Amino acid sequence: MHGKVDLAKSKGLKKSEIQRLERLLQQRLPGDKILTLSLAETLADFSHTTGYPLSVVVDRSGQVVNVTVGCPSEVQTPELRGVRVGPGRLCGQRIIHTHLAKAQVPQDPDGPGSGHSKQDMQCLARNRLDLLAQIEVNPNGSFSRSKGEQINLADAVHISHLLPGRDDEGNLWKRLPPRTVRNAQEEDFNELIANLEDEFRRLAPKLQVAAGEERAILVGLIGQGSDSWQIEDDLDELSMLARTAGATICGRLTQARHQPDPHYFLGSGKVQELALMVQELGANLVVFDHELTATQQHTLESSISVKVIDRTELILDVFAKRAQTKEGKLQVELAQLKYLYPRLVGKGVILSRLGGGIGTRGPGETKLEIDRRRIRDRINLLERETVRIRSYRDTQRRRRIFQGLPVVALTGYTNSGKSTLLNALTGSGVSVEDKLFATLDPSTRRTTLPDQSPVLITDTVGFIKKLPTSLIAAFRATLEEVHVADMLVHVVDASHPNVLEQITSVYEVLGELQAEDKPMVTALNKIDKVREEDLKWLATQVPNPVAISALKRQGFGHLLSSIQEILKEVCPQRQQFSA
Repeated sequence: MHGKVDLAKSKGLKKSEIQRLERLLQQRLPGDKILTLSLAETLADFSHTTGYPLSVVVDRSGQVVNVTVGCPSEVQTPELRGVRVGPGRLCGQRIIHTHLAKAQVPQDPDGPGSGHSKQDMQCLARNRLDLLAQIEVNPNGSFSRSKGEQINLADAVHISHLLPGRDDEGNLWKRLPPRTVRNAQEEDFNELIANLEDEFRRLAPKLQVAAGEERAILVGLIGQGSDSWQIEDDLDELSMLARTAGATICGRLTQARHQPDPHYFLGSGKVQELALMVQELGANLVVFDHELTATQQHTLESSISVKVIDRTELILDVFAKRAQTKEGKLQVELAQLKYLYPRLVGKGVILSRLGGGIGTRGPGETKLEIDRRRIRDRINLLERETVRIRSYRDTQRRRRIFQGLPVVALTGYTNSGKSTLLNALTGSGVSVEDKLFATLDPSTRRTTLPDQSPVLITDTVGFIKKLPTSLIAAFRATLEEVHVADMLVHVVDASHPNVLEQITSVYEVLGELQAEDKPMVTALNKIDKVREEDLKWLATQVPNPVAISALKRQGFGHLLSSIQEILKEVCPQRQQFSA
């Protein structure tokens, strides 16, 4: 016997009826037929007798591989669940299902007997089915024993298939005119599919996904207190993060909601729109600009059939890509494990994405607990290592204090120019890139102030809007460089259109580190890209502003003088330095 019978929706079926379903798995259609009169009558007879809709999945060879008591959207088979095929191909499976007038969804705008519902069409597009064939069950069909003949139970057949692109009404599918079962039996299935895939292949080069390429769709939610302009700015930043991680951005989607849906985050209708968008654009990744719960992530992946991550997971991925030192890698791994631990249902030691539910109960639950314990042990080990790193850095700081060297920490939004400024002030060669989080590990260099007194300048990891709490906790040993510094130089990208929001985000993180009250100089960087009137206005919004250009080495004299004046007030006991 091939395939399986899904009885999840069929409570109350008789044993004989279940056996009838199991016999369907032994059926094989001619390779060039969409369906046969015999199969159509068998399915219609079952639905007419039991009152249940019935769906069968048939592969290209004509073999029935799945029988599900329910509508097409309820089919749960490996051949459909999570299927990923190229944009120029269909999935190689078709669904033939019955339709009972009494089972029509009342709010279905198409009405009874008018063909596939919207849910059916979304199932067609989401799974890239070869086609859907809906058999209308004749409610008056029965055997006439006096005449020894049968009034057909299988009435009309509605066939729908995907289109290579949207039609004039914006649909991704086409509904063929209804026909009788005998006429449907005469359709050449192979010719229809060959022509369709030829059309898809003509479009495919525009959507072709290279090996290893991740094509991402960005999703944002317009909630209370926000507007569409702000969401677009947030998605711009999310786009930079995704590109830094190596993804190609192929689309965006937003929805206005007062609060996220507890199951899908978006509304169910918007999730279906997202699923169609994924298929249309050939995407294989969806990135949400908000943190998702484990339930939301699981249900979204089940509905969209591609990998779903949130902003936090994306930032963690960028950090993992950027970490170079053993210390940085350790702290990133700790943050990742803390993020993934509550999402561990169905994930193994290697944290691969495996579905929970059926198959994970009983003995499977024991394996899950073993995995949890192993990961919990790993988290404990990494936390002990983090304590060791903190102790090591404390030793370094005490040595600096003993030597009487004041410490100035460069802080600010990611990609604001902190590393460039460190290199320019100290003549060092710290790696500099025009990317988010180019620097993760702190770098400390020595330079001299205008009065020839030495000072240590530390470049720290950049901040970002909605910086994950788990990341702040994991990087606390590194971020404490900000907390223990004698003063801060807040490097601001004065040319950024959302400069005030970036400043606010930095202040929020400094507050979490209990460093918001430290003496500070605000270095308004990239002044060569800012209009003079805008620079003057920005200078009124921040404490101790100094206009500089780290790249063109402008304004350094004023910056160092301002640092020197503050250090005289903060640590007067360190003013007698030896050059």
